[in-house]
Amino acid sequence: MSIQPLTHVRWWAIRVHRYLGIPFSLLFAAWFVSGIAMIYARGMPALAPETRLARLPPLDFSRVRLDPSEAAERAFLGNHPDGAALLMVMDRPAYRFSMRGDVTVFADTGEMLVDVDSDDALSVAARFVGDAGARLEHAGVLYEADQWTLVERARLPMHRIRVDDRAGTELYVSEQTAEVAVLTTRLTRAMAWVAAIPHWLYFTPLRLNGPLWSQTVIWLAVVGCGVALLGIIVGLVQFRPPRPFRFRRFMEAVPYRGWMRWHYVTGLIFGLFTLTWVFSGLLSMDPWGWANQGGVNTGRLERTLTGGPLDMGLFPPAAPEAWAAVAGDGVREVRFLRIQGRAHYAAVGADGSETLLSASPLGPPDGAVSSEFLVGQVRDVYGADAVVESETLAQYDHYYYPRAGSPPLPVVRVKLGDADGTWLYIDPARSRLMRRLTDRGRLDRWIYNGFHSLDFGFWYHNRPAWDIGVIVLSIGGLASSLIGMGLGLKRVGRALGRTRTPG
Repeated sequence: MSIQPLTHVRWWAIRVHRYLGIPFSLLFAAWFVSGIAMIYARGMPALAPETRLARLPPLDFSRVRLDPSEAAERAFLGNHPDGAALLMVMDRPAYRFSMRGDVTVFADTGEMLVDVDSDDALSVAARFVGDAGARLEHAGVLYEADQWTLVERARLPMHRIRVDDRAGTELYVSEQTAEVAVLTTRLTRAMAWVAAIPHWLYFTPLRLNGPLWSQTVIWLAVVGCGVALLGIIVGLVQFRPPRPFRFRRFMEAVPYRGWMRWHYVTGLIFGLFTLTWVFSGLLSMDPWGWANQGGVNTGRLERTLTGGPLDMGLFPPAAPEAWAAVAGDGVREVRFLRIQGRAHYAAVGADGSETLLSASPLGPPDGAVSSEFLVGQVRDVYGADAVVESETLAQYDHYYYPRAGSPPLPVVRVKLGDADGTWLYIDPARSRLMRRLTDRGRLDRWIYNGFHSLDFGFWYHNRPAWDIGVIVLSIGGLASSLIGMGLGLKRVGRALGRTRTPG
């Protein structure tokens, strides 16, 4: 290639980066600022599971009249719902069944929950708040998600309740469950506008159209990667190192002056982090399903581990005094489980702690399933030669570790010899599959979590060192973006001024 075509390519690269960089610098700046805020305000305002449990009243077993099988029949679900729990709903014990939505049957009378009016919603909110003197205002019924119910819109319709308190609390009571589904305060709403909403482009009109939102984020990230990559390439091409090169003479190699020099320097230093952050953000959208392809089908294995679908007929009624003897008086929720074909309860306390109990008879469980037995079941499902390695982990590894919540330990890790390199993580206490990862999924873990959250073991859990590192890198990228945007707008302004100047 001759010198002239190379010069032509460089000319176009500089201008594409310059003019696309104006709008994308603004987008990058929003992502950097909101990324810093996301360190301390992750996600949209929501009702934390621990808060929900803490606000639930203790289960009153003495008022339970229906056994689980009868309740499932009343709900027209037969004996095989996808999930089931016993809890207090509107101050009454009730069974909640999950199967294409939630169905609630009151355990004292057998009635189904079919209607939650505004008075019911205000009563639910008053019990949740726990302040007899609190003033509550019913602010309407939502049939379509607003800004704060986007994540929970499957539980619509919801009653919106305003609480006259110093925090500016707003509660959303679901008509499906007669429970508070979303909790926001003035602070969490404000933080969301600084953090999650601009970072994820969670603007209601856009987010309500799932495919449009997904494609918008994907293609903005694709073009953003191109803009950042072009900036890095142009910066390297324009670099003019003196001979002999010494790092202390670095600034002599910068072919610019003034603010352009600072854009160039910050772009070279922080441009690579900008590129990896935008690229890993792109991968968080799982574009074109790249990280979810391949791997073994786990449906048969999960059925083998549980011993079959949840069967409410396996759960005999138990006397209230028996519950008090084995689980105490502070049980907030009882979840129905099937482990290796046997019926079990998980009694959940106000702090989220769970006590596993055998359902027949009511009492301590038999204990965890041995790792050898679990690996044998994996071989039964996938073939005698399918397992290439298995190990019981007492500590987390790089792929099974706390991020949102703390997955249980110990866990049995089974590596399969299939073409996609599938790894399975099985909880021996409950005989359930916790995680499935292929080669591509493990790669995605490093590219996404590693590059986007800087989730590397040597410092991710070492705070505040991690916070400081992320904030410094974000401020560097923000500075480069804002300087570049200012220079680009100034250049556009000069160009427009020339076009308006008479002949």
